[in-house]
Amino acid sequence: MNKMKDIRIEKITLNMGMGEAGDKLKKATKLLNKISNKKPVLTKSYKRIPTWGVRPGLEIGAKVSVRGKEAKELFERLASAIDKKVKPTSFDNQGNFSFGIKEYIDIPEVEYDPDLGIIGLEVAVTLERAGYRVKKRKYNRAKIGKSHIITKEDSIDYVQNNFGIKIGGDE
Repeated sequence: MNKMKDIRIEKITLNMGMGEAGDKLKKATKLLNKISNKKPVLTKSYKRIPTWGVRPGLEIGAKVSVRGKEAKELFERLASAIDKKVKPTSFDNQGNFSFGIKEYIDIPEVEYDPDLGIIGLEVAVTLERAGYRVKKRKYNRAKIGKSHIITKEDSIDYVQNNFGIKIGGDE
């Protein structure tokens, strides 16, 4: 097997869109810090939606990215929160996938906090192969060849074989 064809988790992004600033946003940042042990970044709105009270520049969500070995360990914990089941429609054509966790108390090693209440979050998993750096680097940037791009089927096989994830449509 060619080592350049091995798939790995590049990053896991945990996202919580609260829709408003204030107390809810503080709870979201506290929860993301509790789950990932990293400092979350606040996300700002770009559009004005008067009926929701949203204006451009208003902080309405929080996210955190986890990379490397920590990402793999975190994914195993998050996968057990959803009973290791992912819908096939959760995978995109570039091999990435995402899923939601309805209640954070489903995640192992995360205790219930009465200050937070019950809230959920979104998980986005980005996969890559060795050599993907060429499309991101500053100098001599190049495209990834068609035979090296991760397909939907490749990513499904990767999560099934390495993490024991079941792919099914009955969620």
